[in-house]
Amino acid sequence: MSTQTMPRRTPCDQVAAGETVLTNARVVLPETVVTGTVVVRDGRIAEIIEGTVTCGEDLGGDWLMPGVVELHTDHLEYHFEPRPGTRWDPVPAVLSHDAQLTSAGVTTVFDAVRVGSSPGSKDPAPANAHRLAEAITHAAVAGVLRADHYIHLRCEVSAPDCLESFESFTDDPYVRLASLMDHTPGERQYADIEAFRTYIIGKRHVSDAELDRHIAILKETSALYADAHRQAIASRARELGITLAAHDDATRAHVEESVALGVGISEFPTTVEAARAAAEAGQSIIMGAPNIVRGGSQSGNVAATDLLELGLLHILSSDYVPASPLQAVVQLAATGALSIEEGARLLSTNPARAVGLDDRGEIADGLRADLVRVGQHAVRSAADPALHVPVVRSVWREGRRVA
Repeated sequence: MSTQTMPRRTPCDQVAAGETVLTNARVVLPETVVTGTVVVRDGRIAEIIEGTVTCGEDLGGDWLMPGVVELHTDHLEYHFEPRPGTRWDPVPAVLSHDAQLTSAGVTTVFDAVRVGSSPGSKDPAPANAHRLAEAITHAAVAGVLRADHYIHLRCEVSAPDCLESFESFTDDPYVRLASLMDHTPGERQYADIEAFRTYIIGKRHVSDAELDRHIAILKETSALYADAHRQAIASRARELGITLAAHDDATRAHVEESVALGVGISEFPTTVEAARAAAEAGQSIIMGAPNIVRGGSQSGNVAATDLLELGLLHILSSDYVPASPLQAVVQLAATGALSIEEGARLLSTNPARAVGLDDRGEIADGLRADLVRVGQHAVRSAADPALHVPVVRSVWREGRRVA
């Protein structure tokens, strides 16, 4: 909403019971930022007013932003298995994950769970995915979650049991997003096999000979299953109305394949070529915010800041660091790389629209009052004297304070 069309506020003595008034905020609107007031009624944004009023909660000049819509976070699995082989009860794991995300400004989250077991292993991925999904459902029905949760199935298409595992979720109403992944060494994210070797050796502490055998098995399995599973899962997702994402596309041919499958989201394209092809095809491009915060990809692929400068970045996700989306946007705004309202589109508006959630994602009349109050703190560091970090002071989901 533009400042020219903002209504004048009724006097504060006419504030209705149950209304929430947030004033003296830098309100981050879709196209601008104004010092103003937001009135929340029945969980929705009822009024946006330029200027402050004498009633309500004074936000002290902090930003008031739309709540973050998180499409790709692997963090739930870390709460469920905090150390290798050590499992936590899934419901407390979900609640801990939920609290951490909400404290980072997230009001809607698509929890990523992996379907598809590593070949030749006793990997319990399908069973774990169901335990986590059941815990999410339990917590949501019980009303103990702070954020709004959905499920994102990360489908490792090269795994022998991937299709069977995907099919076991097709009656789950919380499943709204599925990504087609293939982490075969020599392909996509791990086009550089040495990067794959470094990652696996560091994670599993295997010998070179063991890793060579593992790589050979992965390649053989991918040749048998990846294409067939990709086609079958995409077909079922289209039937069920599940949004599809392609993971780690590296070439124009990869993107053309994903477009033919009905994919609307390009997750973490590894090259400028793939990102440009995805944008031309109308796909929404997601990159991990840690890529921006750290200054590049941990796998040596294209940097998110390069895609941002080229206009080829639409959505930021936390990936493996829950606080990273707001941190990335605040850093970029501090350096002038983008405006805070442009950052809000990366964190909230664009991800919401990419998965068909039209009732949230920006501060506008009638939308859900999913809001986050954000201050910023300048860090005095010799390594980075310009570093600014966000301070999340309050979070509201549908007008209810949750953090």
